[in-house]
Amino acid sequence: MLHYRLQLRVADCIGSQIFDAHLQEKTMADVTHHLQESIRAACETFESLKELAQPVAQTADAMVECLCAGRKLLVCGNGGSAADGADFSAEFGCRFITDRRPYPALNLAQGGSLMSAIGNDYGYDEVFARQVAGLGQEGDVLVAITTSGNSKNILRALEEGKARGLTTVALLGRDGGPAKGMAEIELLVRSETTARIQEAHKFLLHVICGLVDARLPKA
Repeated sequence: MLHYRLQLRVADCIGSQIFDAHLQEKTMADVTHHLQESIRAACETFESLKELAQPVAQTADAMVECLCAGRKLLVCGNGGSAADGADFSAEFGCRFITDRRPYPALNLAQGGSLMSAIGNDYGYDEVFARQVAGLGQEGDVLVAITTSGNSKNILRALEEGKARGLTTVALLGRDGGPAKGMAEIELLVRSETTARIQEAHKFLLHVICGLVDARLPKA
């Protein structure tokens, strides 16, 4: 009887191993397919960015003029776009590729105390606009990043920037949403997938950093 039970356990173990092997094989096939499709979609989105050469050049020109005149960049976005804005701002306050003096670029999403105070007292729609009102000056550049174009706090920031004489730049996705047409310069990524839009925004911001960095005085 004991021998029979041992045979059953061995058979169950072998069957389980075969099942696990098939499951792992299927899982790997699914991962490979997903990876390939993601790469294909990303490449397609990146190829479409060639159409944005003119607004990219306009953005770089505006930023060089702004920083060389002693003005500053203000950057805002929500969630992943806030993270992209933080990285973009840091490239100017620290450095991008080569050593040079720092330039003023403020990420408006970084101040938790200020943002929560504004959100509590005036509503979340005002968390960026009120900072633009307090920090922005004519000749500054406002960079607003939104994958959907629907974020009300971004719309308000663009309105406030325009009213105060800032050059406004919007990085958008999909069809641009309500934000389309609000900024002087638009970089619209034509994709319906948030992840692909964010990847393209990050790439565009790094391209702009490179173009601007090459033209800024080092000292």
